[in-house]
Amino acid sequence: MGETSLLFSRNLAGCYRQLGLEGGSVLLAVSGGADSCALLVGTALVREALSLRVEVATLDHGLRPEARRDTEAVVRLAARWGLPCHVRELGLRPGPGVEERARHARYAALEALRRERGLGTVATAHTATDQAETLLMRLVRGTALRGAIGIHRARAALVRPLIERTREEVEAFLAEQGTGFVHDSMNEDRTFLRARLRHDLLPALSAAVGFCVVPHLAAFTRLAAEDEALLARMADEAWGRLLLPDGSLDAVGVRALEPALRRRVLVRLMTGAGAEVDGPSLARVLDAVGEGGTVTLRGGHVPGGLQLMAMGGRVRCVRREGPADEAAACLVLEGEGSQGLQPGTQWHFGVGSGTPPLGALALFLREDTRWPLTVRTRRAGDRVRGPAGSRKLQDVLVDGRVPREHRDRVPVVTDAGGSVLWVPGVWNSPDAGAVRLYLWALPPGTGKPGGCAL
Repeated sequence: MGETSLLFSRNLAGCYRQLGLEGGSVLLAVSGGADSCALLVGTALVREALSLRVEVATLDHGLRPEARRDTEAVVRLAARWGLPCHVRELGLRPGPGVEERARHARYAALEALRRERGLGTVATAHTATDQAETLLMRLVRGTALRGAIGIHRARAALVRPLIERTREEVEAFLAEQGTGFVHDSMNEDRTFLRARLRHDLLPALSAAVGFCVVPHLAAFTRLAAEDEALLARMADEAWGRLLLPDGSLDAVGVRALEPALRRRVLVRLMTGAGAEVDGPSLARVLDAVGEGGTVTLRGGHVPGGLQLMAMGGRVRCVRREGPADEAAACLVLEGEGSQGLQPGTQWHFGVGSGTPPLGALALFLREDTRWPLTVRTRRAGDRVRGPAGSRKLQDVLVDGRVPREHRDRVPVVTDAGGSVLWVPGVWNSPDAGAVRLYLWALPPGTGKPGGCAL
């Protein structure tokens, strides 16, 4: 074995040991390209020393006419080294998002085959060069430290034993072994960003500084992974301290966090609510939290979208709802025996003279009550009358600590003259009296009214 092959094999065996695979089993994902062929040959060379059970998988995505030729080449190479080889056809179609679709289909097929064969893990042939390309792709598109981690060395049932070897090392190893490999035309297609970075940008960077930049870029991703792991643990601890019982966060505590932790905690809040997170939206959220304001977010499948609100000592994401249609949200109660569901709030109201329904709130009505009563949502200019005179309903809701996002869904009961009689659970009219009739209200989710005589 030549010096290059000896060093390559020694490094590969050391990596397998570090990954805890000595005495284990592995499914090699081999496309027929240089990287994956080196993974196959290198693993075959060290399998006996590691007591490693090895099988090979090769996939035909259905996107290239020469793919069958490539899978046949992999089958022959595996047979030369005495390794079982499995061929799977994925049947993908060209079109938008083909790279992402192919990646998902590829990993799903590999995982299914791993389980079927009873193997411990899947090994892919990503190299330090792939790592450098991935880092550049994310940097030019905009990323934070988490995105700079790049390709993980190991995940659940997935390892990348060549992640610290460059493509130059891989090809030198194959040349010394006398092993050929296929060339994927998609890797040469400059319509893909990765191909442009591989063939144009990386060589230009290396030429500009006078040495190969790939190992340095790959080393940065390793350091970034260590730093991100520490910050992620600290952000989890901060989240646990600041989370309030209603799912919101303590606003003062969020503002007191260091910026790196504040960003992570707020991203967790946003993603948990289904909001889309990108650089501009996170910048707006940080401003809103700092100023104690509100910002609209794009929410994937949330009707009406989302708002992040940093008010009242809390930071929370809520559904963004416009004012309810006044006519549709009104319930009219003509007198004793009237009842119904108010569409705008989903509260159930009724007028009775017996025992209120179980769990209901009640307001006793004066004999001179002006009928009919109307249940609606708040309107501009609404005021309530108290011992000290009239007040804005808005102020009453604020004093009652009704969250801002709920105020347009609070039921307001008015008499025939438009005077506010009742805001259930928030405010009662001081003119209410113990007479024969009362108005009852069941909050949303309480159930159907029962136990009353109407």
